[in-house]
Order: sequence, then structure tokens, then C-alpha cells
Amino acid sequence: MSLRAALLDAAYDAAVTTGWAATRMADVAKAAGTSRQTLYAEFGTKDGLAQALALREAARFVDGSEAALTGHEGTPSAAIAASTEWALRVAREDPLIKAALTDDSAGGLLPYLTTRSDQLLAAVTARNVEYLQSHWPDLPVDDLAFVADTLVRLTVSHIVTPAAPADVTARQIGHLVDRLLPGGETP
Repeated sequence: MSLRAALLDAAYDAAVTTGWAATRMADVAKAAGTSRQTLYAEFGTKDGLAQALALREAARFVDGSEAALTGHEGTPSAAIAASTEWALRVAREDPLIKAALTDDSAGGLLPYLTTRSDQLLAAVTARNVEYLQSHWPDLPVDDLAFVADTLVRLTVSHIVTPAAPADVTARQIGHLVDRLLPGGETP
């Protein structure tokens, strides 16, 4: 395991067990078996560590979401609905997301899903655009970028504040995809 992975694992564990606001860089370094200086050299600040943790977890989340697409590649709406349902179900059980959603104190992780989520949203959106382009190359690129960004933001919104069961929300988002992507449906 790389040093960076060990540091991120230690940060994950600290965020889940003590909450991000109470997490100290010294504790993360100690749990990873390294010095604070090494931790700071790798991430710069606690904010940098939080951002790196959010991006790593988002990449893992997208990997799982893409795996959930297998067998649902008939239309973009079917694929997105399957992916969204998986994401919503997993998010409701993920310890780090639960920790972020329940710790709304100053210095918590919630802003990395909401007001400070620019890098996270951009990374997940880019992965979604790549997937959609690879499976439906005839879809307009400009539309894909807009739709992917909209769907990512909508899914995050439903993770933060669920409005309905995951399957219902996923189905509704699938219908939205049909309306947003011209020619997205298979005849």
C-alpha cells in the first residue's frame, strides 16, 4: 500500500469514528504510522486532506456505479437509472457519507458534498461523460456534458436530502435523461 493510500485510509477511519471536525492531523499521521510533517507534505492542509479523501471516495463510488451499469446499456436512461439507484442505495449505508451528513458542525465534511464540492462534481461528471460517450457516441457532446453535470448534482442532492425511495428517484432521473438527451432512446 502506498503512503498516500495509508494516509487516506487513516483519515477515512478518523472521519468515521470521531467526526472530521474532531480529527487532528497528528492523529491521522500516527494512525498511518508516519509523521505530521509527512502528512502535511503530502496534502498541505487538513482541507487538502479532506479534498483528497472526497475525491478518492468519489472515484471508488463511480467505479461501483459503473459496475452497476452492466446489463443496462440499452439506453442512456436505463443505464443512468440503474447507476443512480445503486449510488443512492450505497450512499445511504456508506459510513463516510453518513458521517458527513450527520456532522454539520463547522469543520465537518458536509461542505465537500455541497458548497465546496467543485472538484468532486467535476471529477464525477467527467467520468459520466466518458461512459456515455463510449456507449452512445452519436449523442451530442455538449448535451452530454450538461446532462452529466445535471445528473451528478441531482444525485448528490438526493444523497444529501432523500425525497423518495432509491428506486423511485432513479426511475424519475431516468425519465429526465430521456427528455434531456435527444436521440438517447433506442428505437
